[in-house]
Amino acid sequence: MSDLREQASGILKEFKGDNYAFGSGVLDEAPGKFAAELGNKAMLIGPIEFDWFEPSKERILKSLEAAGVKVLDIVKSAAPNAPFVDVYRIHSHIMHKKPDVLVVADSGSGIDATKAAATLAALGDLQPEIDPFFGVGQVTRVCEEAGRTIMPVVAVMMAASSGAHLTKYSNITDPVVGQKKLIVDEAIIPPRSVFDYDVTTTQPMSLTLDGGLDGIAHCLEVYFGADPETSDRARQVAELGLELIIQGLTQIKKDPSNVEARTLLGLGTDLGGYAIMIGGTSGPHLTSFSLVDVLSHGRACALMNPYYTVFFAPAIEEQLHVIGRIYRKYGFVDEDTDSLSGRELGLTVARGMVKFSKFLDFPTCLRDVEGISKSHIGQCLTAAKNPQLDMKLRNMPVALNADLVEEYMRPILEAAWGGEFEKIKNM
Repeated sequence: MSDLREQASGILKEFKGDNYAFGSGVLDEAPGKFAAELGNKAMLIGPIEFDWFEPSKERILKSLEAAGVKVLDIVKSAAPNAPFVDVYRIHSHIMHKKPDVLVVADSGSGIDATKAAATLAALGDLQPEIDPFFGVGQVTRVCEEAGRTIMPVVAVMMAASSGAHLTKYSNITDPVVGQKKLIVDEAIIPPRSVFDYDVTTTQPMSLTLDGGLDGIAHCLEVYFGADPETSDRARQVAELGLELIIQGLTQIKKDPSNVEARTLLGLGTDLGGYAIMIGGTSGPHLTSFSLVDVLSHGRACALMNPYYTVFFAPAIEEQLHVIGRIYRKYGFVDEDTDSLSGRELGLTVARGMVKFSKFLDFPTCLRDVEGISKSHIGQCLTAAKNPQLDMKLRNMPVALNADLVEEYMRPILEAAWGGEFEKIKNM
């Protein structure tokens, strides 16, 4: 176990250098130290309406005070899935208070909303709405044309989940149509990040499990779709991250206060964050964006990954042998996957993923999700044809385009509706 921890810590230090403080106790100094490197007037953004956040908030404020950073405002963070309205609300606070640096302490949604609000604060006079920034590289394009940079963010992660504190992604939701959209841009990476893994012991179990499964999805989807130039690094990060997360979640499910398990989970989801900087997520994430009104992001990805795994299987045999061994090691696959190939290999690993979800009490087919209807399948297919989300189709190891969505993605979704793998059509 200590060997896995040391490997993960080494990779993260190589990834982020001195710009990332992680591990037990770092919350007491790092937020103030990092904020002072970026400015002397800060705005603190966090889930201030929740009692569980109060101890962490006080530690962060003391850190800022000790570093000589003045706090101009303390602002309520974003709701789950970072709705548009919260992005604009946080942006309004920024424009009125005029801080030098934003310190956001929250899970992925709060950090994503703050990254988007910081983008608007820097570029809003040129592009007053967030929509033009969705897609790949749009923020950088406007920054370069205007000779500007994004307002600096110190991202303090409070939940082992999306890796939002480390990455170039910002997921924002339009709740009116129930659709999540994505900014993918190097310009929005927080220049400083903090994650004290111990604070996750205060999180509800549902959030812990959701975040862990999001981390697994990052590892799996990037590894499955890695190109030849990145495949070795993707395997190293994904293999290690997946094992840490499965091990951590298995222990936390039995004992939520297990600090050692929380560290394993935090390291694993951080590696998931690194993974999506190596490559991109694909089909399961794309589908999850259209299920925001009925499923949390982590649960949606966990539910869909087995079905996409069967679809991808003939193209990812090497990856499935690696992943299958991990699920077998922890008791979720019974067969020796090394002797299997093609669709049969995919089915075996997919059933292991389903078994792990059942262990966590997660839904494993869409029809079991409260509030869902068959209309969600149509919404998923429509979103898959949206040019702003086209990168998800291209990231798949069996790449699709808008013209192939009905023929191949619809059977995947129909299979996921009732848990019927046989409906999936391989290319």
